Amino acid sequence: MNNPIAITHDGGIYVLDGDTLEVRHDVALDGFNRVNPAGDSRHIAVSTQEGFEFLDAVSGTMTDITFPGEAPGHVLVHGGKTVLYTDGSGTTNIFDSSDLENGRPDPEVYTAAAPHHGVSVVLENDTLVTTLGTKEGRPGAIALDAQRNEIARSENCEGVHGEAVAKGEVLALGCRDGALLFKDNKWVKVPGGAAYAALATQAGSNESSIILSDYKIDPDAEREFPQQFALIDTVAEKITVVPMPNGASYSSRSLGRGAHGEGLLLGTDGKLHVVDPDTAQITQSWPVGGAWKEPMKWQDPRPALFARGHDAYITDPATRTVYRMNSETGQILAQVPLGDTPNEISGTSPSGH
Repeated sequence: MNNPIAITHDGGIYVLDGDTLEVRHDVALDGFNRVNPAGDSRHIAVSTQEGFEFLDAVSGTMTDITFPGEAPGHVLVHGGKTVLYTDGSGTTNIFDSSDLENGRPDPEVYTAAAPHHGVSVVLENDTLVTTLGTKEGRPGAIALDAQRNEIARSENCEGVHGEAVAKGEVLALGCRDGALLFKDNKWVKVPGGAAYAALATQAGSNESSIILSDYKIDPDAEREFPQQFALIDTVAEKITVVPMPNGASYSSRSLGRGAHGEGLLLGTDGKLHVVDPDTAQITQSWPVGGAWKEPMKWQDPRPALFARGHDAYITDPATRTVYRMNSETGQILAQVPLGDTPNEISGTSPSGH
């Protein structure tokens, strides 16, 4: 099977061939489960009620590789490392992605001072960046060297949430009033342009020094439906806010990057919008699926995007359909109906990155 795709549904996970979208396996798994690339060409990281578990997407079986813990959160793959952050314990597990081939990896474990909804990233020089926080608040992040001694700290990023790495190994974290960059072993705060300018979900690319991010402006909204997005220039250290076309919105499952670093945004207008990060222009808007509205409950299905190379994989829960699109040409290369309503989508990482 080529480059497997994993799609969650109520009661399990569909595993599809990444070229034809043929459903090769339907893996039974109760509960609300989340999926992320695990860092190699075979495995998918699955966040379950028990912790982090791993799906062998080629054979269509859940492995015995588990990292138990309450509230498994972010899975980060970068520079050949897989990093798991467990919110309930504040525990970070770090291992070489390639070690998944040989069963459960023996991880490096780092534990935060207090459990919180956080994230950890390991850069290619083995610097560990991890968020600071408690259950009451999240003020920023720290960076630790290869021996895990603290080298830089910032508590100037209230509500820290979401991350991405840009070209040149610059890391961005989202704040309630902009972004926090870690570059050249220092923290740099980039203002968001307003007292409340919240960035969270981000998508980075090794091909671009500019990070694509969501951008929310209403601190009182129960569920904001943003009509603009942000581009974080990690070189110029500035944020550019770009309006969505015709009042369209998007969700946290809408962001991706193309093969050449172009931004990808799946809009509520039923189009995949292609963004040139250097000019801050939407260059193409490819139709795919129907118009939609983000549900109030974040666990509920809505159209979702998984981007890998030139392929954009897009779900449409209303029609129970999944599409494979060439994000450069807008051509639909495959589309397949599913038996159950699709929710989250992810895939393997053939390059290990």
